[in-house]
Amino acid sequence: MMAAVTRPHLLVPLLALALVAAACGGGDPDPSSPPSITGALDPASLVVQVASTDLYVDEPQRVTVGVFANDPESGPLLVTSGEIEIEIAPFADGAGTPVSRTARYLPAPGTGAAETGPTLTDPATARGVYEAGDVRFDAPGVWEATVSVTVDGEGPFTLAATPFQVDRQPSYPAPGDPALHTENLTIHDDDVPPAAIDSRADDDTPVPDPELHDTTIAQAIRQGRPALVLFATPTFCESLFCGPVTDALDELAGRYEDRAAFIHVEVWRENPTVLNEAAADWLYRDDNLTEPWLYLIGADGVIVDRWAPLFDVDEVAALLEQLPATAA
Repeated sequence: MMAAVTRPHLLVPLLALALVAAACGGGDPDPSSPPSITGALDPASLVVQVASTDLYVDEPQRVTVGVFANDPESGPLLVTSGEIEIEIAPFADGAGTPVSRTARYLPAPGTGAAETGPTLTDPATARGVYEAGDVRFDAPGVWEATVSVTVDGEGPFTLAATPFQVDRQPSYPAPGDPALHTENLTIHDDDVPPAAIDSRADDDTPVPDPELHDTTIAQAIRQGRPALVLFATPTFCESLFCGPVTDALDELAGRYEDRAAFIHVEVWRENPTVLNEAAADWLYRDDNLTEPWLYLIGADGVIVDRWAPLFDVDEVAALLEQLPATAA
């Protein structure tokens, strides 16, 4: 077990505030068609943040950003749906080759997206990030991202994100690495509090989604089975994406139970102060932690891909279908 840690998080502070504010308004809007919010938005209230962590050089990666506003008139709002343009370049004339990408909106599973272009929405209705794929950094150092977005009813904006770090090597397990043979907690561990297996459980509430808590990463590797492993804390998640992605993993488990092991690893052993050893082994570095992370491990025990903080369920399913169901 481990003592208190700090967690560097992305969209977290304002997004959490936005969701609390939205929840206070009551109601249960239809997530299939989130209403847009238009008006005289102060451009200075718009903020863009890079949501990706553990970026490194020479390998194709996904870079995600969130765009949001803390408008004094409308309150906390998110830019959702459609596509945006991203220019990624070294910061302050540092080394490296700039990259341009069109980033598509990636909603948190179960939340809505409008059929139009980028739209201001209430975060209780739609929340997510914009994802740019196949980004390769050719030099380590500090980089920056500039976003061009035309918000429905508000006009075009050009926004600079807070600079972010690109390292020479990944700090967390990455595609191509052997997966750690981790003995994560499961429903078969009787000597631990239920919340250590899933933060939604307690002495009076059983561990939900038992199919996600039935086996360990080490067991799946020993059995020569692919595994889809999610590190997330549905109750204590600062990004507020953990619950939706855990539900998405359970949906994938229902579709592909014969092809892989599906494993949810709870991050916290005791409320958000003491880490589970499994989460620490994979994600705790330099007194910091980020989550959620989803890992796809092949039947040979090698990491095939990883996603954070959100993933496209159809993309994950397509990769899973391409993998052999057992080791050769």
